[in-house]
Amino acid sequence: MLLSAREAYRLWAPTYGENAVTFLENQLVTALGPPVAGRHLLDVGCGTGMRSGAADAAVAVGLDLSAEMLGRATGARVVADVGALPVAKATFDVVWCRLMIGYVRDLGPAYAELARVCRPRGAVVVTDFHPDAVAAGHRQTVRDPDGGRHEIKHHVHTPAAHLTAATRAGLRLARHQHGAVGPAVESFYVDAGRTDLYREHLGLRIVLALAWTR
Repeated sequence: MLLSAREAYRLWAPTYGENAVTFLENQLVTALGPPVAGRHLLDVGCGTGMRSGAADAAVAVGLDLSAEMLGRATGARVVADVGALPVAKATFDVVWCRLMIGYVRDLGPAYAELARVCRPRGAVVVTDFHPDAVAAGHRQTVRDPDGGRHEIKHHVHTPAAHLTAATRAGLRLARHQHGAVGPAVESFYVDAGRTDLYREHLGLRIVLALAWTR
């Protein structure tokens, strides 16, 4: 069954944790920067707050559409949509939108909001499920409490589409990276007893990471 992101994360919230995609994505964001120590951080699509909750920002605020995911988070958390952020203009030094923007059909309004709440000379970091992974047949899925597997509705956005939307929002590309399956995530396959899939996926790009300046 195809589920909306809101419904999928309602099911996933009780068991949500680190996986190969999130682990690799975090490595990319750490490498891209910018550092958040002592700065004001907004985490749009924060989920359980796994990342912003561990950041050493002076102020860290998390927003998410899933009340169930936020129910597992600590600190300042608000239910909100990326298309209409309940945040004043130019409030945050660093704005994260991590592994969430693929649930949005139209990138334009999302990037406009991310840029609006970022301070001048601040940074916006966006990560997405890589188009290469989708082209290879990979899908984002979640299991329900009975063990049934469901696909999460997801929109494929190419790097060019990100660039167009971000540029129109007044952002400039500072750095970008593509994260591929490799030794860094091999343990996730081993723990799942799927070393065969690891060999099949080796080298496949599964995460796109983009760092923009305001």
